Amino acid sequence: MPTLKKLLLETFILGCFNSNQASSLDPCSNDNNNNTFASKKTSSRRLSLSDLSNSSSVSIMSDLSNSVLGSNLHIFTLKELKDITHGFCKTSVLGEGGFGKVYKGFIDDKLRPALKPQVVAVKNLDLDGKQGHREWLAEVIFLGQLKHPHLVKLIGYCCEDEHRLLVYEYMERGNLEHKLFKGYLAALPWLTRIKIAIGAAKGLAFLHEEEQPVIYRDFKASNILLDADYKAKVSDFGLAIDGPEQNQTHITTRVMGTHGYAAPEYINTGHLTTMSDVYSFGVVLLELITGKRSVDKNRPMREQDLVEWARPLLKDSHKLERIMDPRLEGQYSYEGARKMAALAHQCLSHQAKARPSMRKVVKTLEPLMNLTDIPMGCFVYVAPTEEKPVIQQSYGIANILSTEKKEII
Repeated sequence: MPTLKKLLLETFILGCFNSNQASSLDPCSNDNNNNTFASKKTSSRRLSLSDLSNSSSVSIMSDLSNSVLGSNLHIFTLKELKDITHGFCKTSVLGEGGFGKVYKGFIDDKLRPALKPQVVAVKNLDLDGKQGHREWLAEVIFLGQLKHPHLVKLIGYCCEDEHRLLVYEYMERGNLEHKLFKGYLAALPWLTRIKIAIGAAKGLAFLHEEEQPVIYRDFKASNILLDADYKAKVSDFGLAIDGPEQNQTHITTRVMGTHGYAAPEYINTGHLTTMSDVYSFGVVLLELITGKRSVDKNRPMREQDLVEWARPLLKDSHKLERIMDPRLEGQYSYEGARKMAALAHQCLSHQAKARPSMRKVVKTLEPLMNLTDIPMGCFVYVAPTEEKPVIQQSYGIANILSTEKKEII
Protein backbone atom coordinates (compact mmCIF):
# COMPACT_ATOMS: atom_id res chain seq x y z
CA MET A 1 0.00 0.00 0.00
CA PRO A 2 1.23 3.54 -0.69
CA THR A 3 2.35 5.56 2.29
CA LEU A 4 0.20 8.44 3.55
CA LYS A 5 2.80 10.99 2.54
CA LYS A 6 3.09 9.56 -0.97
CA LEU A 7 -0.68 9.38 -1.41
CA LEU A 8 -1.22 12.94 -0.22
CA LEU A 9 1.62 14.22 -2.37
CA GLU A 10 0.36 12.49 -5.51
CA THR A 11 -3.20 13.63 -4.84
CA PHE A 12 -2.32 17.26 -4.30
CA ILE A 13 0.06 17.35 -7.24
CA LEU A 14 -2.76 15.95 -9.37
CA GLY A 15 -5.29 18.44 -8.01
CA CYS A 16 -3.07 21.51 -8.09
CA PHE A 17 -1.13 21.02 -11.30
CA ASN A 18 -4.23 20.31 -13.39
CA SER A 19 -5.58 23.74 -12.61
CA ASN A 20 -7.37 24.05 -15.93
CA GLN A 21 -9.42 20.95 -15.18
CA ALA A 22 -10.09 21.71 -11.53
CA SER A 23 -13.60 21.06 -10.36
CA SER A 24 -15.57 23.10 -7.86
CA LEU A 25 -14.64 20.54 -5.22
CA ASP A 26 -10.93 21.03 -5.74
CA PRO A 27 -9.49 23.17 -2.90
CA CYS A 28 -6.62 24.11 -5.19
CA SER A 29 -9.00 25.69 -7.66
CA ASN A 30 -9.53 29.44 -7.63
CA ASP A 31 -12.87 29.05 -9.42
CA ASN A 32 -15.17 29.91 -6.54
CA ASN A 33 -17.26 32.75 -5.20
CA ASN A 34 -14.99 35.59 -4.04
CA ASN A 35 -12.14 33.08 -3.75
CA THR A 36 -13.45 32.27 -0.29
CA PHE A 37 -14.50 28.91 1.06
CA ALA A 38 -18.27 28.57 1.38
CA SER A 39 -19.79 26.92 4.43
CA LYS A 40 -20.64 23.45 3.20
CA LYS A 41 -19.86 21.19 6.12
CA THR A 42 -21.74 17.94 5.85
CA SER A 43 -20.57 16.47 9.14
CA SER A 44 -19.62 17.75 12.57
CA ARG A 45 -16.68 15.37 12.63
CA ARG A 46 -13.58 17.08 11.35
CA LEU A 47 -11.55 15.71 8.48
CA SER A 48 -8.32 14.08 9.59
CA LEU A 49 -5.15 12.97 7.86
CA SER A 50 -6.02 9.37 8.71
CA ASP A 51 -9.26 9.75 6.73
CA LEU A 52 -7.29 10.75 3.67
CA SER A 53 -4.90 7.82 3.91
CA ASN A 54 -7.68 5.37 3.07
CA SER A 55 -9.44 7.45 0.43
CA SER A 56 -9.28 7.69 -3.32
CA SER A 57 -8.02 10.84 -5.00
CA VAL A 58 -11.54 11.99 -5.88
CA SER A 59 -12.79 11.29 -2.36
CA ILE A 60 -9.90 13.24 -0.83
CA MET A 61 -10.70 16.34 -2.83
CA SER A 62 -14.39 16.08 -1.99
CA ASP A 63 -13.73 15.53 1.73
CA LEU A 64 -11.41 18.52 1.85
CA SER A 65 -14.02 20.64 0.13
CA ASN A 66 -16.78 19.64 2.54
CA SER A 67 -14.74 19.75 5.74
CA VAL A 68 -12.19 22.52 5.32
CA LEU A 69 -14.21 24.79 3.11
CA GLY A 70 -16.60 25.66 5.90
CA SER A 71 -13.87 27.41 7.85
CA ASN A 72 -13.81 30.72 5.94
CA LEU A 73 -10.32 30.14 4.62
CA HIS A 74 -9.46 32.34 1.66
CA ILE A 75 -7.86 30.99 -1.49
CA PHE A 76 -5.35 33.57 -2.68
CA THR A 77 -3.82 33.82 -6.12
CA LEU A 78 -0.06 33.89 -6.50
CA LYS A 79 -0.31 37.39 -7.97
CA GLU A 80 -2.18 38.63 -4.90
CA LEU A 81 0.50 37.30 -2.56
CA LYS A 82 3.25 38.77 -4.72
CA ASP A 83 1.51 42.13 -4.55
CA ILE A 84 1.11 42.19 -0.77
CA THR A 85 4.75 41.15 -0.17
CA HIS A 86 6.19 43.53 -2.80
CA GLY A 87 7.19 40.65 -5.02
CA PHE A 88 8.54 38.54 -2.14
CA CYS A 89 11.33 41.06 -1.72
CA LYS A 90 14.21 40.53 0.70
CA THR A 91 13.14 43.40 2.95
CA SER A 92 9.85 41.57 3.61
CA VAL A 93 11.52 38.38 4.89
CA LEU A 94 10.61 37.49 8.49
CA GLY A 95 12.44 34.18 8.67
CA GLU A 96 13.72 31.15 6.81
CA GLY A 97 13.92 27.46 7.58
CA GLY A 98 12.99 23.95 6.49
CA PHE A 99 9.71 24.98 4.88
CA GLY A 100 11.08 27.95 2.99
CA LYS A 101 10.76 31.67 3.67
CA VAL A 102 8.17 33.68 5.59
CA TYR A 103 7.33 37.17 4.33
CA LYS A 104 5.56 40.10 5.90
CA GLY A 105 2.67 41.42 3.84
CA PHE A 106 -0.30 43.75 4.06
CA ILE A 107 -3.84 43.04 2.89
CA ASP A 108 -5.78 46.21 2.15
CA ASP A 109 -9.52 46.60 1.70
CA LYS A 110 -9.13 46.57 -2.08
CA LEU A 111 -7.69 43.06 -2.20
CA ARG A 112 -10.54 41.27 -0.46
CA PRO A 113 -13.73 43.09 0.60
CA ALA A 114 -14.47 40.25 3.03
CA LEU A 115 -11.15 40.74 4.82
CA LYS A 116 -10.34 43.66 7.07
CA PRO A 117 -7.08 45.49 6.26
CA GLN A 118 -4.33 43.75 8.20
CA VAL A 119 -0.68 42.76 8.33
CA VAL A 120 -0.11 39.09 7.53
CA ALA A 121 2.69 36.54 7.39
CA VAL A 122 3.04 34.59 4.13
CA LYS A 123 4.87 31.26 4.25
CA ASN A 124 6.22 30.08 0.89
CA LEU A 125 7.03 26.40 0.37
CA ASP A 126 10.55 25.78 -0.90
CA LEU A 127 10.09 22.92 -3.35
CA ASP A 128 13.68 21.85 -2.69
CA GLY A 129 13.34 22.17 1.09
CA LYS A 130 13.26 19.50 3.78
CA GLN A 131 9.56 19.91 4.45
CA GLY A 132 7.08 19.16 1.73
CA HIS A 133 3.50 18.79 0.70
CA ARG A 134 2.47 16.60 3.62
CA GLU A 135 3.39 19.37 6.06
CA TRP A 136 1.66 21.97 3.91
CA LEU A 137 -1.47 19.84 3.72
CA ALA A 138 -1.40 19.20 7.48
CA GLU A 139 -1.38 22.95 8.12
CA VAL A 140 -4.43 23.45 5.89
CA ILE A 141 -6.35 20.52 7.35
CA PHE A 142 -5.67 21.22 11.03
CA LEU A 143 -5.65 25.02 11.14
CA GLY A 144 -8.44 25.17 8.57
CA GLN A 145 -10.75 23.37 10.98
CA LEU A 146 -9.41 23.93 14.50
CA LYS A 147 -10.13 27.39 15.92
CA HIS A 148 -8.99 28.53 19.35
CA PRO A 149 -7.69 31.79 20.86
CA HIS A 150 -4.34 30.13 21.51
CA LEU A 151 -3.81 28.64 18.05
CA VAL A 152 -2.37 30.89 15.36
CA LYS A 153 -5.01 31.84 12.81
CA LEU A 154 -4.64 30.56 9.26
CA ILE A 155 -6.28 33.16 6.99
CA GLY A 156 -5.88 31.28 3.74
CA TYR A 157 -3.57 29.65 1.26
CA CYS A 158 -2.41 29.55 -2.34
CA CYS A 159 -2.16 26.32 -4.34
CA GLU A 160 -1.42 27.46 -7.87
CA ASP A 161 0.49 25.23 -10.26
CA GLU A 162 3.59 24.13 -8.32
CA HIS A 163 3.35 26.94 -5.76
CA ARG A 164 2.28 26.26 -2.14
CA LEU A 165 1.82 29.19 0.24
CA LEU A 166 0.06 29.80 3.56
CA VAL A 167 -1.23 33.11 4.91
CA TYR A 168 -1.36 33.66 8.69
CA GLU A 169 -2.23 36.44 11.06
CA TYR A 170 0.83 38.51 11.93
CA MET A 171 2.11 38.16 15.49
CA GLU A 172 3.81 41.37 16.57
CA ARG A 173 6.17 39.96 19.21
CA GLY A 174 7.53 37.12 17.11
CA ASN A 175 8.24 33.81 18.83
CA LEU A 176 9.23 32.81 22.34
CA GLU A 177 12.64 31.50 21.32
CA HIS A 178 13.63 34.91 20.00
CA LYS A 179 12.27 36.77 23.02
CA LEU A 180 13.76 34.39 25.59
CA PHE A 181 17.19 33.77 24.10
CA LYS A 182 18.01 36.42 21.51
CA GLY A 183 16.00 39.58 21.65
CA TYR A 184 16.80 41.44 24.82
CA LEU A 185 19.60 42.45 27.12
CA ALA A 186 17.02 42.38 29.90
CA ALA A 187 14.97 39.27 30.64
CA LEU A 188 11.32 38.63 30.01
CA PRO A 189 9.57 39.50 33.30
CA TRP A 190 8.43 36.61 35.47
CA LEU A 191 4.69 37.22 35.07
CA THR A 192 5.09 37.50 31.30
CA ARG A 193 6.68 34.06 31.30
CA ILE A 194 3.78 32.66 33.31
CA LYS A 195 1.28 34.26 30.94
CA ILE A 196 3.02 32.74 27.92
CA ALA A 197 3.11 29.30 29.55
CA ILE A 198 -0.61 29.45 30.36
CA GLY A 199 -1.57 30.47 26.83
CA ALA A 200 0.52 27.76 25.19
CA ALA A 201 -0.84 25.18 27.65
CA LYS A 202 -4.41 26.14 26.76
CA GLY A 203 -3.63 25.66 23.08
CA LEU A 204 -2.25 22.16 23.66
CA ALA A 205 -5.11 21.26 26.02
CA PHE A 206 -7.60 22.19 23.32
CA LEU A 207 -5.86 19.91 20.81
CA HIS A 208 -5.72 17.00 23.24
CA GLU A 209 -9.40 17.33 24.19
CA GLU A 210 -10.78 17.19 20.65
CA GLU A 211 -13.19 14.34 19.89
CA GLN A 212 -10.36 13.06 17.72
CA PRO A 213 -7.31 14.19 19.76
CA VAL A 214 -4.48 15.91 17.95
CA ILE A 215 -0.87 15.23 18.96
CA TYR A 216 1.17 18.30 18.14
CA ARG A 217 4.51 16.42 18.03
CA ASP A 218 6.90 19.39 17.74
CA PHE A 219 6.20 21.68 20.70
CA LYS A 220 9.10 24.05 21.31
CA ALA A 221 9.84 27.70 22.05
CA SER A 222 10.16 28.73 18.39
CA ASN A 223 6.66 27.43 17.65
CA ILE A 224 5.03 29.64 20.29
CA LEU A 225 4.09 32.97 18.70
CA LEU A 226 3.32 36.12 20.71
CA ASP A 227 0.97 38.98 19.90
CA ALA A 228 1.42 42.59 21.00
CA ASP A 229 0.19 41.73 24.52
CA TYR A 230 2.31 38.56 24.78
CA LYS A 231 -0.68 36.32 24.27
CA ALA A 232 0.76 32.97 23.23
CA LYS A 233 -0.46 31.03 20.20
CA VAL A 234 0.73 27.62 19.05
CA SER A 235 1.88 27.61 15.43
CA ASP A 236 3.28 25.12 12.91
CA PHE A 237 1.09 22.05 12.46
CA GLY A 238 3.32 20.48 9.84
CA LEU A 239 4.17 17.51 12.05
CA ALA A 240 0.82 17.32 13.86
CA ILE A 241 -0.90 13.96 13.73
CA ASP A 242 -4.22 12.50 14.79
CA GLY A 243 -4.07 10.75 18.15
CA PRO A 244 -5.00 7.13 18.88
CA GLU A 245 -8.57 5.92 18.52
CA GLN A 246 -10.56 5.11 21.66
CA ASN A 247 -9.55 1.45 21.57
CA GLN A 248 -5.85 2.29 21.17
CA THR A 249 -3.29 3.35 23.78
CA HIS A 250 -0.87 4.97 21.35
CA ILE A 251 0.09 5.35 17.74
CA THR A 252 3.38 4.16 16.30
CA THR A 253 5.11 6.43 13.84
CA ARG A 254 8.49 7.47 12.56
CA VAL A 255 10.23 9.63 15.14
CA MET A 256 10.11 13.27 14.07
CA GLY A 257 10.63 16.50 15.95
CA THR A 258 13.40 18.64 17.38
CA HIS A 259 16.33 17.37 19.42
CA GLY A 260 16.01 18.27 23.08
CA TYR A 261 12.21 18.40 23.17
CA ALA A 262 11.02 14.90 22.23
CA ALA A 263 9.80 12.50 24.94
CA PRO A 264 12.17 9.59 25.71
CA GLU A 265 9.57 6.86 25.08
CA TYR A 266 8.82 8.36 21.68
CA ILE A 267 12.50 8.44 20.74
CA ASN A 268 13.06 4.87 21.94
CA THR A 269 9.94 3.15 20.60
CA GLY A 270 8.14 5.47 18.19
CA HIS A 271 5.07 5.25 20.45
CA LEU A 272 3.25 8.56 20.47
CA THR A 273 0.53 9.84 22.83
CA THR A 274 -0.66 13.20 24.09
CA MET A 275 1.74 12.67 26.99
CA SER A 276 4.56 13.10 24.48
CA ASP A 277 3.42 16.70 24.05
CA VAL A 278 3.27 17.12 27.82
CA TYR A 279 6.94 16.17 28.07
CA SER A 280 7.84 18.74 25.41
CA PHE A 281 5.83 21.34 27.31
CA GLY A 282 7.88 20.48 30.41
CA VAL A 283 11.05 21.26 28.47
CA VAL A 284 9.68 24.69 27.52
CA LEU A 285 8.71 25.30 31.17
CA LEU A 286 12.29 24.51 32.09
CA GLU A 287 13.54 26.99 29.50
CA LEU A 288 11.24 29.66 30.95
CA ILE A 289 12.53 28.96 34.46
CA THR A 290 16.22 28.86 33.63
CA GLY A 291 16.50 31.12 30.59
CA LYS A 292 18.61 28.37 28.98
CA ARG A 293 18.08 26.45 25.75
CA SER A 294 17.10 22.79 25.90
CA VAL A 295 20.41 21.87 24.24
CA ASP A 296 23.48 24.08 24.04
CA LYS A 297 26.90 22.70 23.11
CA ASN A 298 28.52 25.91 24.30
CA ARG A 299 27.67 25.20 27.94
CA PRO A 300 29.86 23.05 30.22
CA MET A 301 29.58 19.35 29.37
CA ARG A 302 27.30 18.41 32.28
CA GLU A 303 24.95 21.33 31.53
CA GLN A 304 24.62 20.90 27.75
CA ASP A 305 21.42 18.83 28.08
CA LEU A 306 19.13 21.10 30.10
CA VAL A 307 16.71 18.39 31.23
CA GLU A 308 19.42 16.03 32.47
CA TRP A 309 21.19 18.83 34.31
CA ALA A 310 18.21 20.63 35.85
CA ARG A 311 15.65 17.90 36.54
CA PRO A 312 17.32 16.63 39.76
CA LEU A 313 17.20 20.18 41.15
CA LEU A 314 13.56 20.96 40.38
CA LYS A 315 12.04 19.41 43.51
CA ASP A 316 14.64 20.75 45.93
CA SER A 317 13.58 24.26 46.93
CA HIS A 318 17.02 24.90 48.46
CA LYS A 319 18.74 24.18 45.14
CA LEU A 320 16.15 25.76 42.85
CA GLU A 321 17.83 29.16 42.98
CA ARG A 322 20.88 27.62 41.30
CA ILE A 323 18.95 27.07 38.07
CA MET A 324 16.74 30.19 38.02
CA ASP A 325 17.42 32.62 35.18
CA PRO A 326 19.99 35.03 36.67
CA ARG A 327 18.72 37.79 34.37
CA LEU A 328 15.56 37.95 36.49
CA GLU A 329 17.79 39.36 39.26
CA GLY A 330 15.68 37.66 41.91
CA GLN A 331 12.51 39.46 40.85
CA TYR A 332 10.14 36.52 40.65
CA SER A 333 7.67 34.83 42.96
CA TYR A 334 9.58 32.25 44.99
CA GLU A 335 6.37 30.36 45.67
CA GLY A 336 5.47 30.55 41.99
CA ALA A 337 8.92 29.37 40.93
CA ARG A 338 8.70 26.43 43.33
CA LYS A 339 5.28 25.38 42.00
CA MET A 340 6.31 25.88 38.39
CA ALA A 341 9.45 23.81 38.95
CA ALA A 342 7.41 21.03 40.56
CA LEU A 343 5.05 21.06 37.57
CA ALA A 344 7.97 20.90 35.14
CA HIS A 345 9.32 17.91 37.09
CA GLN A 346 5.97 16.14 36.67
CA CYS A 347 5.81 16.89 32.96
CA LEU A 348 9.35 15.55 32.50
CA SER A 349 8.67 12.24 34.21
CA HIS A 350 10.26 9.24 32.49
CA GLN A 351 6.91 7.45 32.93
CA ALA A 352 4.38 8.89 30.49
CA LYS A 353 1.42 7.90 32.70
CA ALA A 354 2.87 9.92 35.58
CA ARG A 355 2.68 13.16 33.61
CA PRO A 356 -0.31 15.48 34.12
CA SER A 357 -2.84 16.21 31.41
CA MET A 358 -2.55 19.60 29.75
CA ARG A 359 -5.85 20.60 31.37
CA LYS A 360 -4.30 19.93 34.77
CA VAL A 361 -1.23 21.90 33.70
CA VAL A 362 -3.44 24.91 32.93
CA LYS A 363 -5.17 24.66 36.31
CA THR A 364 -1.80 24.51 38.06
CA LEU A 365 -0.35 27.49 36.23
CA GLU A 366 -3.26 29.93 36.34
CA PRO A 367 -3.09 30.70 40.09
CA LEU A 368 0.59 31.60 39.74
CA MET A 369 -0.41 34.86 38.04
CA ASN A 370 -1.99 36.05 41.30
CA LEU A 371 0.91 35.45 43.69
CA THR A 372 2.18 38.68 45.22
CA ASP A 373 5.52 37.66 46.72
CA ILE A 374 7.58 39.17 43.89
CA PRO A 375 10.39 41.34 45.33
CA MET A 376 10.44 44.92 44.11
CA GLY A 377 13.77 46.27 42.96
CA CYS A 378 15.49 48.39 40.36
CA PHE A 379 14.91 45.87 37.58
CA VAL A 380 13.51 47.71 34.57
CA TYR A 381 12.09 46.01 31.50
CA VAL A 382 11.66 48.10 28.38
CA ALA A 383 9.90 46.53 25.41
CA PRO A 384 11.08 48.10 22.15
CA THR A 385 8.38 49.61 19.97
CA GLU A 386 9.83 48.29 16.74
CA GLU A 387 12.22 45.52 15.78
CA LYS A 388 13.86 44.38 12.58
CA PRO A 389 11.68 41.79 10.88
CA VAL A 390 14.37 39.22 10.07
CA ILE A 391 14.24 36.12 12.31
CA GLN A 392 11.25 37.65 14.04
CA GLN A 393 8.59 35.00 13.55
CA SER A 394 8.39 31.26 13.10
CA TYR A 395 5.02 30.31 11.54
CA GLY A 396 6.11 26.75 11.29
CA ILE A 397 9.74 27.12 10.36
CA ALA A 398 12.88 27.18 12.39
CA ASN A 399 14.30 30.68 12.45
CA ILE A 400 17.57 31.49 10.72
CA LEU A 401 19.50 30.79 13.91
CA SER A 402 17.23 28.02 15.19
CA THR A 403 17.54 24.26 15.07
CA GLU A 404 15.47 22.99 12.16
CA LYS A 405 12.96 20.26 12.83
CA LYS A 406 14.15 16.94 11.57
CA GLU A 407 13.92 13.24 12.03
CA ILE A 408 15.44 12.31 15.36
CA ILE A 409 17.97 9.53 15.06
